[in-house]
Amino acid sequence: MTIKDDRLEFEARKREMSLALGKDEDAFQQALNTLVALDKYDYAYLWSWMGVPIIQMPADVMATQEVIWNTKPDIIIETGVARGGSMIFMASLLKVIGKGKVIGVDIDIRAHNRDSIEKHPLSPLITLIEGPSTTAETLAKVKAEIPAGASVMVVLDSDHSRDHVLDELRCYGPLVTKGQYIVVADTLLGRGDMSQTPTKRSKIWYPGDEPYAALNTYLKETDRFETDEALNGKLVLSSSPGGYLKCIRG
Repeated sequence: MTIKDDRLEFEARKREMSLALGKDEDAFQQALNTLVALDKYDYAYLWSWMGVPIIQMPADVMATQEVIWNTKPDIIIETGVARGGSMIFMASLLKVIGKGKVIGVDIDIRAHNRDSIEKHPLSPLITLIEGPSTTAETLAKVKAEIPAGASVMVVLDSDHSRDHVLDELRCYGPLVTKGQYIVVADTLLGRGDMSQTPTKRSKIWYPGDEPYAALNTYLKETDRFETDEALNGKLVLSSSPGGYLKCIRG
């Protein structure tokens, strides 16, 4: 008995459903209400990757994994180190792929977080740079870590205010190479109304002063990036819907 190879059909169906889901506003609003309800339990903070807190929604971890596996970047730059789990996660994927390193940039890398990262088995694949992410000095240090001809992916997950994220997009967007992605985290902050804004944070970002507003402004300034509609379409239980941008021009 011959079993039909349906892999291409399966992938086509996935894409079709992802695009349809991305247009289902009712489903998105239901998901948003669920995420708001979960926030009182610090839901994104409940997960770890290989022993280190990742502070990400599971759907975003899966989406980022898909991007990294499909594009296999040589360099991944992440602004916003936090406790380090996200860098450990990305480094673990690069380890399996067999190449690459992660560059983590943060204005304040706390000693205990640095300790967790530097003592981890994957630390050889991680470079930490401490300093304001958008200063000339920090950018020079980041660029010095990128080999000539390397393919570069960027994840922006530091200060979520509109102006700061827009500044980061302008600084790090040009570093992203064709076919790679720039991920703008926590765009969900701009997808709800004032009553749905998370308030259990050291700083509160209201609609209009958040990453989604910065992303939309940046997309009007450049033609190098486009929204990955299929990937973003399925990000309904996500902190970063609409935040995955693919570089389409060198």
